[in-house]
Amino acid sequence: MLTTSTRLKLQSILRRLAEGSSISLSERVYLQKFADCDRSVSSWLRQARRQQLASGCRSGVDGLLDDLNIGSAEPDQQHRPGADDLGDWFGGAEPWLRRD
Repeated sequence: MLTTSTRLKLQSILRRLAEGSSISLSERVYLQKFADCDRSVSSWLRQARRQQLASGCRSGVDGLLDDLNIGSAEPDQQHRPGADDLGDWFGGAEPWLRRD
């Protein structure tokens, strides 16, 4: 459980991250430490990252996914139908899971 002062400090960092303002490495490490062990902070971080990457107001399905906090907030983790192959995705899987 977060103390009030910790929560306010984290939310201040998240607000600046969402606005695209710079945050220091020590603030990022501090934020990530709490995001790794607290699901609420992790959710706040994903939401702030989405707001940072969004170019303007998102509507439709993208806005719905953002509001529901579903999907990846990282642009490099987007699905690429022409380039992604299910077999490649399982390529690094355990031997019992792979199909040879």
